[in-house]
Amino acid sequence: MARRIVAGTGRTLIALGVLMLLFVAYQLWGTNLAEASSQNSLRQQLDRQLARPTPTTTLVPTAAPTTTTVPPLEPVPGGAVGRIQIPKIGVDKVVVEGVGEEDLKRGPGHYPETPLPGQPGNAAIAGHRTTYGAPFYNLNELVAGDPIYITTAQGRFEYTVTGSQVVAPTDVAVVAPTTGDRLTLTTCNPRFSAAQRLVVSAQLDLSVSPAVAPPHRDVANLPPGKPVEASLNEGSSGAIGPSVGWGLGASAVWLAAWVAARRWRRRWLPYLVGVLPFLVLLFFFFENVSRLLPTDF
Repeated sequence: MARRIVAGTGRTLIALGVLMLLFVAYQLWGTNLAEASSQNSLRQQLDRQLARPTPTTTLVPTAAPTTTTVPPLEPVPGGAVGRIQIPKIGVDKVVVEGVGEEDLKRGPGHYPETPLPGQPGNAAIAGHRTTYGAPFYNLNELVAGDPIYITTAQGRFEYTVTGSQVVAPTDVAVVAPTTGDRLTLTTCNPRFSAAQRLVVSAQLDLSVSPAVAPPHRDVANLPPGKPVEASLNEGSSGAIGPSVGWGLGASAVWLAAWVAARRWRRRWLPYLVGVLPFLVLLFFFFENVSRLLPTDF
């Protein structure tokens, strides 16, 4: 009896170990495939935006004709905002509007509560560090003087890194409004952990960046939405139910294969038949479990 208990415990631990390794593999490589597909779609969307003729001036009929700059269009939630390039660390990604769970799966996300890149104020962008393409994996390597380029329908803006800091996940001051023209990048710190936030700050170089009109929206009076603190730190609690459901489904398939294997002479056949549906269910289980992690993990 004791030998059976020990053997059963050993097999259970081995199975859990293999499951954890598969989940790590999904996080490090499986999520990259989904991000690459999303980036391809976003890049096509951005290319259409950049190719579309956008008037930069409008004439105001007066006794003495004057010219005013046309402000940029309001970004679409989940849509492409621009392209961020950080040559030092090899980043070349399309930025999506929003920092929710689904947004950051597609690429770096622009905080809707902040100005758009190139606009006056503190434009903030969050990104994954170890999953979904890990755009900010090497963000810690940036130092003062390193350039960051962001291209939008309004032009190509150059920022110069001024410094970095590590803060608590609840420190939302880093994305608060500022009087200067800044860019703030946030990601988890250290790698493979959400215990802290790594924040890189950069200043807009007005000498080489196009001048644009102030935004036609008042970012200080946006409709109430998800707090920035939640965007920085939370996963999706709504994924708990689906995670349990997909996990139970995968377990049921494997249990059925195990029971059948004990009754059939060819024990390998039930496992062969069950491995494909098991892996499919396991994929969706991993996908929902990953939703429980902080959005910029």
